[in-house]
Amino acid sequence: MLIEHRGRRPLVPDSAYVAPSATLCGAVVLGEGARVLHGAVLTAEDGEVRVGADTVVMEHALVRGRARHPAVIGDAVLIGPHTHVNGAVVEDEVFVATGASLFPGSVAGAGAELRINSVLHVGSRLAPGTVVPIGWIAAGDPARLFAPEQHEELWQVQRELDFPGTVYGVPRGTPMRDIMTRQSAFYGAHLDDRPLDDE
Repeated sequence: MLIEHRGRRPLVPDSAYVAPSATLCGAVVLGEGARVLHGAVLTAEDGEVRVGADTVVMEHALVRGRARHPAVIGDAVLIGPHTHVNGAVVEDEVFVATGASLFPGSVAGAGAELRINSVLHVGSRLAPGTVVPIGWIAAGDPARLFAPEQHEELWQVQRELDFPGTVYGVPRGTPMRDIMTRQSAFYGAHLDDRPLDDE
């Protein structure tokens, strides 16, 4: 399904494929030979989503573009099933496995691998060719790798990355009710969306 959002429409070249059950919403631009498979959602909230040539976005992946952090995916990239790419840059020839999460302001360098259920934290930069093991977290600039049980060591890096400021634009400690009131208003822009399938 193609949807106009905030007055912007997806751009899909003839050589690309978008599955009937996939959704492209707003300022989404696909490269030549790109493939977006069933159930995937590419949504340009108030920032672009750009997908390179010969890139495959697999089933049920979510790619979200934001004003301060557009989602930019390079050429020859695999975005695995159930992944979450939110305002991140994924350079050419990166492998993003099932269930991986990349957060706003993060960069996965060319040829990197984010294996199953791994995380690239906000504002973190993963060097080209780096492999993030299954379930591990990459955080910092340059990113360091942390096993899931290294929470205390990770927190020393993660605290400085300012997740609430980067993702929600609020200081740490802002009450959840305040955050969600803002989020509800922000996503209310979808009330004016217009499906383009009938054109």
